[in-house]
Amino acid sequence: MTILSFGSAASTRAGSDTAHRLGRAGGQLPVRVVEIADLHDGGHLLVFGEPGDGCLVRLHSRCLYGESLGSDDCDCGAELRTAMDRIQAEGCGVLVYLEQEGRGAGLIWKARGYRESELSGADTFQAYERLGLPADTRRFAPAADALAELGLRRVRLLTNNPDKCRALTDAGIDVDPVPLTITLSSTRGRRYLQAKRVHRHHTIPVDDQVTGTRRRMWWWPGRRR
Repeated sequence: MTILSFGSAASTRAGSDTAHRLGRAGGQLPVRVVEIADLHDGGHLLVFGEPGDGCLVRLHSRCLYGESLGSDDCDCGAELRTAMDRIQAEGCGVLVYLEQEGRGAGLIWKARGYRESELSGADTFQAYERLGLPADTRRFAPAADALAELGLRRVRLLTNNPDKCRALTDAGIDVDPVPLTITLSSTRGRRYLQAKRVHRHHTIPVDDQVTGTRRRMWWWPGRRR
């Protein structure tokens, strides 16, 4: 099965025909763009610099509200910016950008989930259930296979999501998780972080409403709950 779709049959290196420099935060990052052809919703690898084993990798699903509109109701935009800051600081890494809006449900159903949440008081996972949707339909296996096809066998994965760690591990890639600590100011945003921890076991600090302290819970693959 072909995982990577090359823009030129004569390419000797993944994405060599798309290589250019990306201006960001006052600096310049060399980047190559490679399509993940086996992903139904679409997705791309953005290969910065010359990453090798042990490089930083971010698997990121599209979020119009958080990335483009600056919404504080989720951590998506902040996670993407933080991950790119880390990659830029090291001069190399891979961003896997997946067109999986709304945990794979799409923007319309995501908006319906928000409306259901506002009307019922349910969190977004419960709202999806009320609407008859799975909590999360995203697929990370094709992205993991694409990373393996790049020749990566060990990565530092910028994520709080154990499902992403499992996908890379299943593809034969050793994963060193690098959690992303994001603080959101909106009530809905804080509830969303709590819901991700409870429903999907993300490694997000727990707000103790009684003492005001913050405790970090770790749920990486292989750890007993």
